[in-house]
Amino acid sequence: MKRKVKKRVKMSKFEKLLYTFAVFLVVIAPVSIVFSKATLAQVNFEVEKQKKEIEAQKKTNESLAMSIDELASLTKIQEVAEQQGLSYNNNNIKTVVEDS
Repeated sequence: MKRKVKKRVKMSKFEKLLYTFAVFLVVIAPVSIVFSKATLAQVNFEVEKQKKEIEAQKKTNESLAMSIDELASLTKIQEVAEQQGLSYNNNNIKTVVEDS
């Protein structure tokens, strides 16, 4: 029985480089896709966190605006004035008209 001898095909440097590059792409492509998806997920998480903080701040601002309106009302001002010992005397009010 004769043995068949396999001949080894020699690759040129260009073919070796091309083969190495192809293997590199096959390995790197999935890794880069997973990395980019993870980065995108992290960014989306941060965006949602910021949106929640903005909504909470808007609610706080609305609450503070309502408090300002309550404290600036005429009845509240009169109440505080009476607590400070001041009284409302309509005869002491003088109107000043400005000439242009």
